[in-house]
Amino acid sequence: MVLDGIGGVGRDRDAAGGHDGDIGDQPFRAAFRNQHYPVAAFHAAGLKPGGETAYPGRGLAPAQRLVSAVLLRPQERLIAIFRGAVEKHGCEIRPSLVSHVLIINACLRPRYAAGLKKGKDRNMTRHKTRIFPAPGLTGLAEDGADLAGLPEWNLSDLYPDRSSPELKADLDRAESGAKDFETRFAGKMDDLDGDGLGAAIAEYEVLEEVLGRIMSYAFLVYAGNQSDPELAKFYQGMQERCTDISTRLIFFTLEINRMDEAVLTEKMAAPAAAHYAPWVRDLRVFRDHQLSDEMEKILHEKMVAGRTAWVRLFDETMADLRFPFETGTGVELLTESETLHKLSDKDGAVRRQAGLSLGRVLGENIRQFALITNTLAKDKEIDDRWRSYAQPVSYRNLSNQVEDEVVEALHGAVTVAYPDLSHRYYALKSRWFGVEALDFWDRNAPLEQDDNRVIPWAEARQTVLDAYTAFSPELAAIGQRFFDSPWIDVPPRPGKASGAFAHPTVPSVHPYLLLNYQGRTRDVMTLAHELGHGVHQILAGPRGALMSDTPLTLAETASVFGEMLTFRALLEAEDDPGRRRVMLAGKVEDMLNTVVRQISMFDFERRVHDERRTGELTAERLGDIWLETQSESLGPSILLGDDYRNFWAYIPHFIHSPFYVYAYAFGDCLVNSLYAVYEGASEGFAERYLDMLRAGGTLRHKELLAPFGLDAADPGFWSRGLGVISGLIDELEALD
Repeated sequence: MVLDGIGGVGRDRDAAGGHDGDIGDQPFRAAFRNQHYPVAAFHAAGLKPGGETAYPGRGLAPAQRLVSAVLLRPQERLIAIFRGAVEKHGCEIRPSLVSHVLIINACLRPRYAAGLKKGKDRNMTRHKTRIFPAPGLTGLAEDGADLAGLPEWNLSDLYPDRSSPELKADLDRAESGAKDFETRFAGKMDDLDGDGLGAAIAEYEVLEEVLGRIMSYAFLVYAGNQSDPELAKFYQGMQERCTDISTRLIFFTLEINRMDEAVLTEKMAAPAAAHYAPWVRDLRVFRDHQLSDEMEKILHEKMVAGRTAWVRLFDETMADLRFPFETGTGVELLTESETLHKLSDKDGAVRRQAGLSLGRVLGENIRQFALITNTLAKDKEIDDRWRSYAQPVSYRNLSNQVEDEVVEALHGAVTVAYPDLSHRYYALKSRWFGVEALDFWDRNAPLEQDDNRVIPWAEARQTVLDAYTAFSPELAAIGQRFFDSPWIDVPPRPGKASGAFAHPTVPSVHPYLLLNYQGRTRDVMTLAHELGHGVHQILAGPRGALMSDTPLTLAETASVFGEMLTFRALLEAEDDPGRRRVMLAGKVEDMLNTVVRQISMFDFERRVHDERRTGELTAERLGDIWLETQSESLGPSILLGDDYRNFWAYIPHFIHSPFYVYAYAFGDCLVNSLYAVYEGASEGFAERYLDMLRAGGTLRHKELLAPFGLDAADPGFWSRGLGVISGLIDELEALD
């Protein structure tokens, strides 16, 4: 079971979307839930969805969040426990981590080594003879406001440290348990009666939980500083050890899937087996796509030196990149997150310099990013061909438990709405800025009335908890636990995974949240988003390691709903018309980054994967496809051009979790419809909503939405969700 990037759900809508910076949700999700491809989910959310950083409340999307979720083949479902919107969520999915055999952090350093100290001074950037603390490390926000003392997580609830006896004992226990499990059950599954099958699944679940705990710890340690070679070595070592152990378990799901339907139905009638009926149902979805035992074992073992290695190469490459930024006293070398953050600065010159620096540095490394993208796309094409998937997106739809026609209906509804949504809004914003069209670096620029004040952490925390409390005291009480205990890593720092994400870990422990808090409104919304993931993960936890994770399409429901609650609370408390316009505009931009941007990125992926089937794509061609899809979605009021053509390269979702990004649009439209139901009849809504979250992965979207009178298969469903965005733009036009 190749642990390619165990993460959580992230928030990166703009980067994929850019919520927490960019999904990233890096956008991460539980990882091994019957999926063939590793998904890193940092979030975004948090992996943000893919794309530029887009932060809630400021138009930046989740694509930068970390999306470090790892999605493995059904037979590799060893640790089906991470799941969460992958979010590198923060911006675009940036997330993720993956192991690779090559340690090539140094390959990029020559480009900026002259300005970066090494070793113990790694947290400082140097230009000529002047040294500047890297942004985010001084405890001060850009305007001097105090952000010192931000809380950091403590991972000891998983393991005391990397060399702890507890970690070694769990590795040994998993290894001996897997050997014993294989000896007792391999080739003998047909001989088990219903109770015996149920008992075997229960044992398998225990092994998954142990391995999931180990890899969750390894991933979170690594996410704390991806530039540290010792932590990278530790993470890689854990992946290799767990992959070796899990190879002995591959037979289990393969043999279940080979059972005759009538025989399996009879066995599943036994109470012990019936408990796991939802898991078996989801497992059987991939029955027609599994290979022989030997083929699956070979693919499983080789992934650690194949796909996961390329993913890790991407992650460490991005972590090591530095983007020059001139100040009045010298040149600072910024991280990706710090540079993306400046795209929402009040000063247009700052935004311009940040946008151009991003484009320039990505361009200097574009051949490497093109090679990574081409290699992984070809790897997927080979896997899809052997497994008989009709289209590149087929696996993702199956793993998301959503019908092809539903995804096509979503895609069609959004693309048809481009003129009414993004084109109309950016034309309006261009008028506000007194220009015919906005440069790409001004797309998420704050409005003139935006005071852009720095929001202290304590205020952000209380704002979110108050909004949750007004909806459901039970929801808020669960959220409070994340603040009462060291479960959130808040401050930005060099080497730390960018964006934001929620990592579920395992049901027997608790989730952890990663943020890169810089005190802006978007950061408050990112907190609301990631906390929604965390609360969802706790509520679903009692379902166990095999059934607590939800499909990506529904994993974004709690996070986006948490944002909506927070936004509505802030809007209702604001009396000043100018401030209300700022808030409405910020929300519209966030929704456009979550819906329109994610669907345009989905289009980018489809075109890239379709063309890759006939040959390798040059970096120039990848840039052409990027400009085509972004121009179609953003409209004539956003000026793109050569400086923007390489922005596809930093979106982690494309690398960690192919076709993940449409889940953001799915979730946002779904939440818009849900919220409309809540506003129309709030009585009993919170109870039904919490029951939906508690279901985990046991129910499909039709069953989950039925109590609210909603149906994603209804052609009008998506139009209603998009109508909410259109209505907000109508409001802004009226104010204008």
